[in-house]
Amino acid sequence: MTHDPVLVAYGSTRGGTAEIAQWIAAALRSENVAAEARSAHEVDSLDDYCAVVIGGALYAGRWHRDARRFVRRFARQLRQRPVWVFGSGPLDDSTETPNPRRIPGAAGVRKAADRVAARGDTLFGGRLTPDARGFPASAMAKTRAGDFRNRQRVTVWATDIAHQLTYQTR
Repeated sequence: MTHDPVLVAYGSTRGGTAEIAQWIAAALRSENVAAEARSAHEVDSLDDYCAVVIGGALYAGRWHRDARRFVRRFARQLRQRPVWVFGSGPLDDSTETPNPRRIPGAAGVRKAADRVAARGDTLFGGRLTPDARGFPASAMAKTRAGDFRNRQRVTVWATDIAHQLTYQTR
């Protein structure tokens, strides 16, 4: 197992992206890579982490504010370690298509990935519960509620990260 853990930092409002971050951390640990998932706004240092996965929900065509702020705050340090970036949020199966970059918010995820020279970036489907509160979530929930996250795809992506990190340290 790697000595310094991988940080899986996330920006999430309704918990769906936080759960994806937990899935990623669990998949890394199952490959003997130490990992912990933490809310991006709670992280005050990257000193104890050998690599970072940063994710954020997509809202109204933008990557989550906490994820954007995390990338700006730690940009220099992120460029000095392996980094991967993800977004979650489309309330359909559009992230399963060959070209998910046309999804609103994808450009923000790509911009963040470029800013920190990320080794990879991807998009995952999102989740919106039928009882979501607040505007515009409650309005959207009337017609678009559902869970479009693909846990198997998340696990495959995280397992690939673990293999890259394992290969790098040999």
